[in-house]
Amino acid sequence: MSEKCFSCVDCGVMNCVKRSGAYPEFCPTAALTQEEIDEVTDIYLKNRTNRKVAVAAAEIEGEFYGKYTRVEEIIEFAKRIGAKKIGIATCIGLLEESRIFARILRLNGFEVYGVSCKSGSVNKTTVGVDPKYTCVTGPVMCNPILQAKVLNKEKVDLNVIVGLCVGHDSLFIKYAKGLTTSLITKDRVLGHNPVAALYQSRAYYKKLLLAPVGEEIDYSKISVGNIK
Repeated sequence: MSEKCFSCVDCGVMNCVKRSGAYPEFCPTAALTQEEIDEVTDIYLKNRTNRKVAVAAAEIEGEFYGKYTRVEEIIEFAKRIGAKKIGIATCIGLLEESRIFARILRLNGFEVYGVSCKSGSVNKTTVGVDPKYTCVTGPVMCNPILQAKVLNKEKVDLNVIVGLCVGHDSLFIKYAKGLTTSLITKDRVLGHNPVAALYQSRAYYKKLLLAPVGEEIDYSKISVGNIK
C-alpha cells in the first residue's frame, strides 16, 4: 500500500480560517506561493461573472446564516446575480417537489423551465446497459445530457438540480452551459438526506466505517467502541 497522502479532510487545525497558529505540514494553503494565490484571486477580480457570483454567495452566507432555507437562499442568490429565468433539471420521481419549487419561484417573479430526466425516452440498452438492470427501474434511461441541452437552448440564467442520480448529475453539470446549483441531492434510502449516513456512521450506519461498500462485515466481532 502506498504512503498515505494527507489533505484538508485530515486536518484538525483549520488555521486557514483562524490565521492564528501554525499550519500542518501537509496543508495546501501553506504550500501555496503568494503568486499562486494572487493568480486565483485575479480569476475572481478580472471576470465579472465570477466576481458577481462570489460576492453574492458570500453576502447571502453572511446575512442569512442559519436563517434561510436552501430554497430561500437559491431565490436570494438568483436575485442578486440578476437571474430572470431558472431551469430545473429534475428527477421524474421528484416532479411533485419540482412543481412546488417552480410555483415558489414564479411567485417570486422568476420565469421557470423544467425538464425531467426521462426526456427523450431512450432505452437504457441503447447505450449499453445490461437488460438485467432494467427490471426494477424500467427500460427508459435517465438523460442528463439532453436535460442540459434543453436548458441551454432555453437560455436559462441559473440551473437548479432536483434529485438527479449519482453520475447523472455529473453529466448534467458537464454539459450545462450556465451556472448550476443543487436543491435536492438524491438518497432514496434516507429521504434525500444523504448526510444522515455520516451523522449515523457510529451507530446505525457504522458499517460505512468498517469496510468498503459492498464488502461483507463480521458483525459478531464489532462493537461501537471499535470505531474510531
